[in-house]
Amino acid sequence: MRDLRVKAYLTAAAVLGLDRLSKWIVERTVSPLDTVPVIPGLFNIVRSENRGMAFGILNDSTSAWRTGLLVLLSAAAVVFVSVMLWKPRQLERASFWGLTLILGGAAGNVIDRALWGRVTDFLDFYLGEYHWHTFNVADSAIVIGSGLLMLDLLWPKKQAANVP
Repeated sequence: MRDLRVKAYLTAAAVLGLDRLSKWIVERTVSPLDTVPVIPGLFNIVRSENRGMAFGILNDSTSAWRTGLLVLLSAAAVVFVSVMLWKPRQLERASFWGLTLILGGAAGNVIDRALWGRVTDFLDFYLGEYHWHTFNVADSAIVIGSGLLMLDLLWPKKQAANVP
């Protein structure tokens, strides 16, 4: 069990490290006015700051409580997921990896909010004039992890013999 725990926390730390590194590179090399085309018509690197939460919710809020509340909720999520990963043998494989990715992503975003009151987003996907909200590595890990949790919920489980 200890090995699984170590694997989970090291993977989450790797996600956190990749998230911080990618944000640092973008913050140092891309101005808020730049657009760096990667795949024309589909994907750009841009630099935006999100002071709110997913999809820019609360981004325009001027409440003095916004940042503190978001840090508190995000930190609570990190603690909750960390506790769930403490007994990894009780989790199905998809849930284990899903929670691991969510932990790394949530930690990346909570650190940004706590230190700077914002999260740097830079991955800009679009098709024609239809743009998805700009996001980052931490957001990607959270979405992929959530998808793994949903797959685990929907995947049929094997029943033990002679158990109704």
